[in-house]
Amino acid sequence: MKLGVIGDTHRNYKYIDKAIDYLKECELILHTGDNFQDSKYINKITGVDTIGIRGNCDFENVEDEIVFDVKGYRIFLCHGHKYDIKYSLRSIKRRALELNVDIVIFGHSHIPLNYKEDNILFLNPGSTALPRGNSDRQFVIINIGDEVNVQDIIL
Repeated sequence: MKLGVIGDTHRNYKYIDKAIDYLKECELILHTGDNFQDSKYINKITGVDTIGIRGNCDFENVEDEIVFDVKGYRIFLCHGHKYDIKYSLRSIKRRALELNVDIVIFGHSHIPLNYKEDNILFLNPGSTALPRGNSDRQFVIINIGDEVNVQDIIL
């Protein structure tokens, strides 16, 4: 299964639109928050099922974290601000262990991360709008089959 993961888009439609060609080929799109309305926009333009969550800059009355299964992998999607991910992965890892997940997808730092520890994949797609930490404007595509493969898409 092909998943698009994008976040911290902050209503920067110029770069969201550049990502659309890649995202419309996905079977599911995940938006890590900041700006939740962008997840609706992406869904409308691509026609692909999109799961978005609330970030620290969002005010909609929607979930701020979701756990779901894809092809036998349990995924935890959140923005990350409630787990202080800018400073450490300790809190989000503790939550991942509580939830018994295989993959943690989050945003907030605007810095891409693809890191595996204790058989848990921690994945931050970075930001298409406001990249930080000398990173590029980017998002990721995840291919889930027998293995999980992550591809960075630089805009």
